[in-house]
Order: sequence, then C-alpha cells, then structure tokens
Amino acid sequence: MRLYDKLEEFLRSFPTGPPDGISFEIFDALVKTWSILRGATPYPRIMVALSGGSDGDITLDMLERIGHPYSEIRYVFYDTKMEFAATRRHLDFLEQKYGIQIERRDAKVSVPLGVKRYGVPFLNKRASDYLFRLERHGFQWEDEPLEQLVEAYPDCRSALRWWCNDWGEKSRINIRRHRWLKEFLMEHPPDFSISDKCCSGAKKASALEAEREIAPDLTILGLRKAEGGARATVYRSCFDSVSDGPDRYRPVFWFRKKDKEIYERVFGVTHSECYRLYGLKRTGCACCPFGRDFEAELAAAKQYEPNLYTAAKHVFGPSYEYTRKYHAYVRSRECAS
Repeated sequence: MRLYDKLEEFLRSFPTGPPDGISFEIFDALVKTWSILRGATPYPRIMVALSGGSDGDITLDMLERIGHPYSEIRYVFYDTKMEFAATRRHLDFLEQKYGIQIERRDAKVSVPLGVKRYGVPFLNKRASDYLFRLERHGFQWEDEPLEQLVEAYPDCRSALRWWCNDWGEKSRINIRRHRWLKEFLMEHPPDFSISDKCCSGAKKASALEAEREIAPDLTILGLRKAEGGARATVYRSCFDSVSDGPDRYRPVFWFRKKDKEIYERVFGVTHSECYRLYGLKRTGCACCPFGRDFEAELAAAKQYEPNLYTAAKHVFGPSYEYTRKYHAYVRSRECAS
C-alpha cells in the first residue's frame, strides 16, 4: 500500500495527533506533503534539488512514497566538481530504487573555478564575505574606531561594522562571535584571497539557472532548521509563498536528529557510503573548509578517494593551513588567559 493511502487513514484515524512510533514532526511533514502533492490544487511542475545528502534522501523518499500523479517532478543535482564518488554512486542507487531520473547539471561556476576567481572559503560564509570585502578595499587590519575606519574605507561600512562589533551587543553578526579572530587577523593577516563566492556560483547561481530553464511552480529543498548554517537561519517556516517566482517548500525543515532516525528506520531509507562507510556527518561540496568536520572529510578522502584528496588540497590548501593556524592561536590565547 502506498503511503498516501495510509495518510488518508492517518487523517481519519488520528485527528488529534500522530500514531505510536511516528513523531509529531514526521506526521506533520507527511500530512503537509500529502496536501501539496495530492490536495485540491497540486502544483503542475515541481523542481527538487538533491545533493546526495541524508536530508535530501528523506525528502525524496517522502515525495515518491506519497506519489505525485498530478505533478511533474524534476530532480536536479548540481555538480560542483568537488564531489565524492560515493555521492555519484548514491545518485545512481536512488534512480534505480525509486525509478526516477536525476538530472546532473554542471555548476554555473564550478568550485575550483570560483576559488581561482574570488578566493578560498574560510570559517563560514558570513565571515568569508566580510573578509572578501575588506580585502577588496585594501584593509590594513587596523583596530581603530568605526567612524575613523569608515572615513578611510568609505565604501565598506557593513564589513567594517562587523570588524568593529557594531551590529549590537548580542548580535551573532559581529566578529566577536569567533573567539580571538580579530586579534588573529591583526597578528597574522591573510596573504591570500578569501571569499564565499565559490559556493554562490556553484549552488545559488546554478539553482537560479535551473529554475529559469525548468520554470517550476514549486521548488522543494531537503533543508532542516536544526542543521544550522546560513541557509537554515534565513527561513522561519517550512513554506514560502512567492509572488514573483516558484513557491518554496522544505518538507523536513522541522525534523530533529531523532526524527530523522525514526523516519529512516520506519521507512527503510538508505544513505550513501559517505555516511555508511566513510563515517561522515554531512555531504555536499567535498572537503569544504566551511564544514566543521573538514578534517574528517579530508581523512576519508585520503583513505577512500585519494584523487579527490589531492584535488581538495590543491583547491582549498591555503584555507586548511590558515584555519589550523587560527585554531592553534585560539588554544594558545585561552591557555594564556
């Protein structure tokens, strides 16, 4: 029996909440997704972005398990050119398991090309963006009052406010969010370009290009709020109604780790070897310095995919060394304080 039949039973038999063994978050996501795919006004054309990651696996399983007889679904994968071979094998597995086709699209700007053009990622997207702006304006890593710095660098106020912790005492935007980072940058200024634009070109620009070509009525992403990161903090709910583009839906947005584990067990979801064999906690752009566990990804690549390991060191090498130097600096300052 397909899940949508069971969902109809859910709606009739459990009007006040989920059945035993299914968390409220899973039940709620199933009902919402059923309503979107099989409700009174289903979307004719849907685009689903897949990365080969675990959140996307659950999203895909939910969509195909419910069924979408009134909607054409286009599954899309953006190849950043920094991908685990295990991810590519997993896409093949998903196609065979669900009887679907996943479009492999080359990134509008591949990660290696983006790094070459703009600079390497460092720490996270926000920090890399502000450091990119400061470097572009020839900033000298000075510890001066904001207004004095704005006078010296008049077209860089937002980044300077970050540098001077001017976004509010408790703001997470300020540079003080990263312990000792300002002091580290003043003592060890970067001698290479830093930027977050490799991610923008490989993912965001690629998604916009695909949306223009496919012209979906709805875009679906496997994104969880609990996962954190810049994308998750932008959204407040699982659904956005958009007036000048496709609506956006995130079926697993409210899933916590335990909800994922329940769904995987109940519905038999299989993840890629990146999780099952390599022992990684995430997938995506392989060995990206933005990842908190990039060292684990590098170790896995070295053991299982040595060509990727060599490529990652070539593309991201300066960021790896600078990040390690920063972490060592933090440890030394904390020990001395």
